[in-house]
This record gives sequence, C-alpha cells and structure tokens, in this order.
Amino acid sequence: MNKIHGNTQGLKARQITRIENICRLRCGGGSIASAQLMEELCAVSYETRRQTGVLIDRSGKIFAVIIGDHRRIMIPDMSRFMAPPGRLRGLRCVHTHLSGEPLSEEDLTDLALLRLDLMAAVTLTKKGLPDLIHAAHILPSSGSDQSHSILPPFLAANDTIDFSALVRALENELSLRQKGLKVESKAQRAILVSVTSTPRHTAQASIDELRELAASGGIRVVDVIIQHRKKPNPRFLLGVGRLAELAVKAMRSGADMIVFDQELSASQVRGITDRTDLKVIDRAQLILDIFAQRAQSREGKIQVELAQLKYILPRLVYKNTAMSRLTGGIGGRGPGETKLEINRRAIRNRIKRLEKGLENVRKSRARQRGKRIRRGLPIISIIGYTNAGKSTLLNTLTQSRVLAENRLFATLDPSSRRLRFPRDTEVIITDTVGFIRNLPKELYTAFKATFEELYTADLLLHVIDASNPAFEDRICAVEQIVRDLGLGEIPLISVLNKIDLAGQLPASEMAARLDAIPICAKQAKTLTPLIDKMASIIEEVRGT
Repeated sequence: MNKIHGNTQGLKARQITRIENICRLRCGGGSIASAQLMEELCAVSYETRRQTGVLIDRSGKIFAVIIGDHRRIMIPDMSRFMAPPGRLRGLRCVHTHLSGEPLSEEDLTDLALLRLDLMAAVTLTKKGLPDLIHAAHILPSSGSDQSHSILPPFLAANDTIDFSALVRALENELSLRQKGLKVESKAQRAILVSVTSTPRHTAQASIDELRELAASGGIRVVDVIIQHRKKPNPRFLLGVGRLAELAVKAMRSGADMIVFDQELSASQVRGITDRTDLKVIDRAQLILDIFAQRAQSREGKIQVELAQLKYILPRLVYKNTAMSRLTGGIGGRGPGETKLEINRRAIRNRIKRLEKGLENVRKSRARQRGKRIRRGLPIISIIGYTNAGKSTLLNTLTQSRVLAENRLFATLDPSSRRLRFPRDTEVIITDTVGFIRNLPKELYTAFKATFEELYTADLLLHVIDASNPAFEDRICAVEQIVRDLGLGEIPLISVLNKIDLAGQLPASEMAARLDAIPICAKQAKTLTPLIDKMASIIEEVRGT
C-alpha cells in the first residue's frame, strides 16, 4: 500500500527519499509525536515550502504521509479506519504550518468531520526546526456549543502531553454516553437535516412532518439541523462546516443515521456517507422504507418492491452503506464492478417480472370494477393526506374494523366496504393509501394499479385533518395530486375531520371558509350531514 499522498511533482530525489523514510518511523502512544518525527516533518516542509503531515494510529504506526502545498494538506480516504457510531476514528493528524499560524478553520473542520483523535499543527523556526505545537481535540460532551477544545500552544521541545491518557479519557466519556443511550432506547437513532431556501415556518412544518415519518418508520429522532442556504452545496447539500457539526452531533448523541428532508443525488449520498461513516437516506427513501414495513397484501408488496428497485437502480453504482436499509446489502461496501453489474442485471429482470405481476393485478381489478358497474353500485373513494383519519371514517360509516392508527401511512392496502344510506341506496366505499407532498415518483408509478380505483369513483371524499397546523398546505398538496392524477372532473366533498382537536378557529367558521363538512370520524352522531350530502350527490349521479 502506498503511504505517500499528495502531489510530489517538482520534489528532488533526496526530498522524496526523506519522505519515504518518514513512512518507516514509529511514534510512541505517550506523546503527540516523537521528536525525530517532528524534526523530519519540519525539515521536509522547510526544504519544499510545502505543508507536510502524517496520520498516526494509536499503536504509533504511520498510516499515511501527506504532501500539500504552502497553505494546506488534503487528508486522504480513511475508509479502512471506519469508526462505529459515537466513537473516535483512532487516528491523529500531525502536520506543519509554514507561517507560524495556529490551527485553521479547515483543520478544525477536518478534526470534527473525520472524528480524529487529535489535530496538531507544528510551526517552524527560521532555521526549519520544530517550534510551537497547536493542538485540538473533539469535545465528547454536548454541554458546550463548541465541537472541539483547543489546547494552549506549547513548545515542541516540551511535548509532555500524555496523548494515550487523553484519548482514553475521551473514549471513556464517549463510551459512558453510549451505554446510557443504549439503555435508553434500542431503536435506530437519527438526526434530521433540512437544507432549504424556504421561509422558516415552511421549513419547520416540513421538518415536523419528517419527524412524524421517522416515528412512523420506527426511528428515534435525537437532533434536528435546519440550514437556510440560497443554493445547496452540490457535493454535500449542507455546507462543509455544518457537515462537520453534524458529524460531532451524531457522535455525541449516538446517532447511526442521517435523514435528509430533501432528495439526495447518488453522489451526494456517497459523499456524505464517506465523510461521516453514517447511514444516509433522504425523505423519499424513508417513505419507501415505511411502505415496505406496512405492505401486507401480495399486491401491496409487489408495488412497494417495484418502487424500491426503481429507486435503487440508478444509485447502485455507488458502493456505500446508505442502501442497506432497503436492499439488504445490495450496493453495500465492498462489491466490485462485476458484482455491481450482476446486481443491476438482476434488478432489471426482477422489475420486469414485478411489472408483469402488476399488469395481472390491474386486469383483476378491472374485472372487479366491471362486476360492480354491472351491478350498478356507485363507488365512493376516500382520499386525503396521510393520517387525516380516512380509515377511522370508513370504520365508523360501515361499522368495520379496518386498521386505523395515529401514524403516517398506517394504511397501504385499499379496503372496500358496503354502505347503505337511509333511503335504501347501497354504495361501495373505499379507503385508499394516504397522499403526501412530494410523493416519490417511483411510488406514483408502482401504485398505479391502486390509483386506478379512483378513476371509477362516482364521488371523492377529501378528508382534512383540522387539528394539524399545516392543514392548508396539506389541502393544497392533495388538490395538486388530484389534478396530477386527472381526477378533477369527479364530484368531491371536503370533510373537515378532528374538529374536536382543532384549536385555531371554531369548527363552523373553518368549515365555512373551506366549504367543508365538519365531522369527528370517531363519533357517528357527527356524520349525519356528511351522509345526507353523499346520498344527495349519489342520487344526482345515478339520475344522470
């Protein structure tokens, strides 16, 4: 393995030989760096006018020698030194500064982002000898706003810091925190991240919904970061400084996952994962994961798997742990290009088989719709934002026991029940999968068979959660999906649900403003106006 990293062009043979000799040095764990190592680093920097550094593991072995320019060094890939969540990496960086300057912001960012044991900069005397050492380490406690502690500078000749004791103290504190976190909860722990240019209230509403999605997916949220930027960073979405802050927060909180509110490109997922050693998913992937957990029927499982595979396929080229939550290892660390190509081919073949299976589902549903049409039974479909109370409404109207839970996407598989109106009119009423803003396009395609049920509906019931502060934004999201699906010509009744929990305006005033019927889906006595309205519209439809 080549231990020398950076640009060695323009260096003389004897300088390269000196650098190669550095690779063979060892540094005891008791001090930051041995006197001989610091002298060699400073001598190379003095002769080449370039920053020179080393990465040293805890046994004192030099992992890499880094040759930079006069202003900085570039730390190489350290994936072989992956650290578990909540721990340091086991490497310290010691490098030179040519102008007597202290640790730079870039140094401190690398310290935090890479979770190094220590970052140290050695300045040079006028004769090229070691002068002062500037050093910093990560603060394992979250009691401070700072992610790091900068030590007072000291003479290199007086390097009396017990580095081994310092690292043991840091790791012990981190270990104690991790044990407490494990006792506290065994669920996956995540930090939610949003990078946006939208107004603060919009960003907050969006991250609140992401928090609900995380809870619905069995993930515990330990922290939230919202960064307002005019333009997202093309490599990491976040700025590099905030990414370093994120890495430290993850270490302190024991987070093993980052969930972004915005959709990430494949290269961004790879870049963030490589920098933080954390699993990285975006909002779309979280929704797909929830669907995978909830699908019960054969049809639902086919649709979810198809959506997942279509999401994974363009991202499979990148080898990182971000896909393991959905793929069970496909696209994980380690596979070579041959294995990746085999996986791509296998996924394409599986997609074809699933699409054929879904075509059979569509044909079966078409036959069922044909039977209902021949029997002359009108169809009412309940639509609305996820967790608005659609399943609860179906249960109360038809005295059924369809699964209804207070969490996002509790219902994936559509359920149909018969409902008889007071004037002896019988209808089929159907509960559908909940809508959500920015629904992944892969789910639109995969759930086409389910959405086709809506096209034969004689009436749509749009259930609105009046207790949600963002209910108006959610109304707009549902209306946009209705337009996208081409359902605008079907009669629609807006139903303002959970009026017993709404605390913003009187229910009658809210309902009048939204032209909606106020109800509490759990209380049958509140449904009479809605039943009368449904019966009236169905009679009109049947009379035409």
